[in-house]
Amino acid sequence: MTKYLLQYPLGRWFTGQTGEVLRPTKPFRFAVQAYQADTAKHWRETVRCAEDLGYSALHLADHYFGPGPVQEATGHPVQTLAAIPAMAAAAEATTTIKIGCRVLCVDYHQPAVLAKEAATLDLLSDGRLELGLGAGWIRAEYEAMGVRWDDASVRIARLAEVVELVKAHFSGEPIHVAGRHVQVRDYTGAPPPVQKPRPPIMIGGGAEKVLSLAGREADIVSLNFDNSSGRLGAQSVQGSLASQTATKIGWIKQAAGSRFEDIELEIGAYFTAVTAGGDSTRDRVEEMASGFGLPPADLADHPHVLVGSVEEIADRLLQRRERYGISYVTVSDRTMRQFGPVVSKLAGS
Repeated sequence: MTKYLLQYPLGRWFTGQTGEVLRPTKPFRFAVQAYQADTAKHWRETVRCAEDLGYSALHLADHYFGPGPVQEATGHPVQTLAAIPAMAAAAEATTTIKIGCRVLCVDYHQPAVLAKEAATLDLLSDGRLELGLGAGWIRAEYEAMGVRWDDASVRIARLAEVVELVKAHFSGEPIHVAGRHVQVRDYTGAPPPVQKPRPPIMIGGGAEKVLSLAGREADIVSLNFDNSSGRLGAQSVQGSLASQTATKIGWIKQAAGSRFEDIELEIGAYFTAVTAGGDSTRDRVEEMASGFGLPPADLADHPHVLVGSVEEIADRLLQRRERYGISYVTVSDRTMRQFGPVVSKLAGS
């Protein structure tokens, strides 16, 4: 594969599988995802730690079930905090870190209320909101909460209309959204956005329809597993290897057209371990690979996995940015401290 290292104000260009120049790279950014706390003090300490370590953003998730059959059926950890009030508390406890959610399930929120809440969060955070939106994926949670579960095509169409509403709410113009799922009219959104023209919108997912929507509409595209099974586990990991990630980037690029170079690509490093390097890295990769039923080489190259010393992880991230254009990486609050030296080394570069 021929490499093209052309200069561009935002950084180097990254190359596709066939060697074609795709777009300029973005500077690295890093985020923490956290959604559990035992006390208010615990939550404030978590978000302040993320800020002090140099992370760009603090993201929650948007799940509502507690311990019980739903959690056992889905394999998803229990989320103790509701996203929107926890985002507000995080904004109040910090001064610079961006506040968001990977991602708010639009089916769990009345659309006009969600748009108003987003505008309020942007105001109360002094313009630090990153608004993540998604179509939902845990059918068992929907059913447990009494929320109607529709086919993916319907949920994604509804997500598209909510995105339209949010953009209209932030536009400063009278809102008129007359969709199949969202009907809002006859007022102008308030408060006006602190960020201009509006807060960045992140759309996340792992399948073609939702990533194509993200390519058309989002400022940040969050790459995820294909969670159509409604359960986390080895199947999700096995179905999101490097080759599948390249395909996902292709879907985004095709849908985005000329705006592709403006999109920031984000991914969750769900399986992260900082080691001493060398043999310890190899041993940890082999251990994790065995648990997921993958060859060690596939696990080490997995886009949602970061295992190695600080230098090894930094090199891996540079390679992935060149290969895919992914410059925005999110880690769990459980690993944010050990991952901090990687943030110090790469953030902004």
